[in-house]
Amino acid sequence: MRNRFDEQLYELNRELIEMGAMCEEAIASAAKALTMGDIVLANNVIKQGTAIDQMERDIESRCMKLLLHQQPVARDLRLISAALKMITDMERIGDQAEDIAEIVTFLKRRTIEGMELIEDMARETIGMVSASVDAFVKKDVALARSVIQQDDVVDDYFSRVKYDVITLIIEKTVDGEFALDLLMIAKYFERIGDHATNIAEWVIYSVTGTHEEA
Repeated sequence: MRNRFDEQLYELNRELIEMGAMCEEAIASAAKALTMGDIVLANNVIKQGTAIDQMERDIESRCMKLLLHQQPVARDLRLISAALKMITDMERIGDQAEDIAEIVTFLKRRTIEGMELIEDMARETIGMVSASVDAFVKKDVALARSVIQQDDVVDDYFSRVKYDVITLIIEKTVDGEFALDLLMIAKYFERIGDHATNIAEWVIYSVTGTHEEA
C-alpha cells in the first residue's frame, strides 16, 4: 500500500514540476511577444492557458484521491496541502500571462520601445517563477526565501513604471489608451511576482511545516 502511495506522490511531484515549467514558458513567451509585437506568439500563449487550466484540474484530482484513499503521514500531508495551494497560484500565473498576451494582440504589433523598465520587470518576474519552481524541485528553503525577498524588487519596478507612464502622459508622448495598456501589463507582471512569492512560501511549508509570509 505504501509503495503505491509513494508512486502517486512521485507522480504528483512530476506533474507539479511540469505545470511550473508550462507557466515559465507562458510568461517568457508573453514577454517576448510583448517586446517583439508578435501576435502569433501572443495567440500561442493564450492557447497555452487552456493546457495550464487542465493541468490544475488533473493535479487537484490526484491530490483529492491521495487524501481520500490513503492515510498520509504529516510530511506527506504537508506536500499534498502545499500542492493544492501552489497549483492555484500557478494557474493564476498562466491567467496573467494570457492577459499580457491579449493586450499584445490589441496593440496590433505596437511594441513597448522606450519602456525598457517593463522588459526588466518581466525578466525579474520570470526569474522569480523559475526560482520558485526550482526551490520546489530541490526542496531548497534558502532559494524559496530569496524568491520572497525578490518580490520587493518587482514592486519597486512597478512603482517606477507607474511614474514613467505618468510622465509620458504629461508630456503627451503616448496616448491615454496605450498608457493604460502599459500600466496593466506592469500590473500583471507584479501579480505574477506575488504568485511566485506564494509558491515559495508553500515550498517552505512543505519542507519545514511552517508557513512563512512575506
